[in-house]
Amino acid sequence: MSRRSGLVDLRPLAASAAYRRLWVGTSLTSLGHQMTVVAVLFQVWRMTGSPVWTGLVGLASAIPLVVFGVVGGSLADALDRRTLVRWTTLAQLAAVLGLVGQALVELANLPVLLGLVAAQSAVSALGAPARRTFPVRLLPRDLVPAGIALQHLSFQAAMLLGPAVAGLVIGRWGLTACYAVEAAAFLVSLWAVLRLPSLPPQGAEEHRPGVRSVVEGVRHIVRAPVVRGAFGTDLFATLLAMPVALFPVVNEVRFGGAPETLGLFLSAVAVGGVAAGLLSGLVTRADRPGLVQLWAAGGWGVALACFGLVGPLWLALAVLVVAGAADTVSVVSRGALIQLATPDGLRGRVSSAEHVVGAAGPDLGNARAGVVTGLTSASFTLVSGGLLCVAGVLWIGLRNRELRAFRVSARREGDAPPPGDEAVPSA
Repeated sequence: MSRRSGLVDLRPLAASAAYRRLWVGTSLTSLGHQMTVVAVLFQVWRMTGSPVWTGLVGLASAIPLVVFGVVGGSLADALDRRTLVRWTTLAQLAAVLGLVGQALVELANLPVLLGLVAAQSAVSALGAPARRTFPVRLLPRDLVPAGIALQHLSFQAAMLLGPAVAGLVIGRWGLTACYAVEAAAFLVSLWAVLRLPSLPPQGAEEHRPGVRSVVEGVRHIVRAPVVRGAFGTDLFATLLAMPVALFPVVNEVRFGGAPETLGLFLSAVAVGGVAAGLLSGLVTRADRPGLVQLWAAGGWGVALACFGLVGPLWLALAVLVVAGAADTVSVVSRGALIQLATPDGLRGRVSSAEHVVGAAGPDLGNARAGVVTGLTSASFTLVSGGLLCVAGVLWIGLRNRELRAFRVSARREGDAPPPGDEAVPSA
């Protein structure tokens, strides 16, 4: 492998004009969304001065995300996915314009603000499963992992830069300007979605959205070894080894409790994620993403077990960088596995499950970590959780031969090729 091939693989941007436009729009909206998160928290705190209400911002976003994410998966396998994402993107733009308007007139109405946050989360969740199927439909099969890696890289960069940019914008131009950035980003995203080709579900009989449709998606996850293994590996990592809820107590007990140090913990994870994204060519060109995910999830567990033991601050930050990199590699390989191993007629429903697990798994893992730490200690929670994660991943790896053997190069019968007018042969 050449030195250049280890860098982030940019070939998807050249291979498909539709994917390129979509990636630009999604990258901008990710940055705008991270800025809006900070703006909403700042506005709620200024209105209430209560940490209870700032905590409810997360609840206002999380509940619609889970509920409407499931509905969105069923819709994505029954409707033209382009049409679904067009309407949900337009609805998101309307919700963001509502945030702009209430800030502009200084409404200071908490129910209205939280209602707009919930509405934006709901329509975003409705379109998210369909959006997750786009790379596999717009790109040649061998470029799907690289396409997913590019999306994750822009998300990590937005998490790293968005809050800082939001603080600068709010401080200089106010809340209205901060919300307006996301509105402008959604205009670009809407333009990209309007240019998409028609993307109806393929390879499955037509079905009606509903509970039965959702059950069919869950049944596929349980019965398909590759998909089941990818989900199981992710759940072992998130439920057993999530560290974020423990950062404050680790900082207080071992490093003096300075807020600057606490911020460094979070930044170290993000730095690792961005670094892994920039070097994602090392893994997205790999032909066996199942093995990549297993190694990455195991590395995540080992890194967090080490975080529970190491003493010097520089070493603690170093292992968090490693953990952030492992997390990015695991997420990218999981996304490629799920999209490539799922028939197109089921991708919407399976993607909705991935969306919900990706959103709820870390929260549940952090809750578990808090409870265990209350009964024992942060070090015990980190070390035991990391080792249990490694044991769980090893168990899946040994038992699931299909996950280990899955190859990107092995095209499955019924795979939908990219639209001829949007994709060209890769370089």
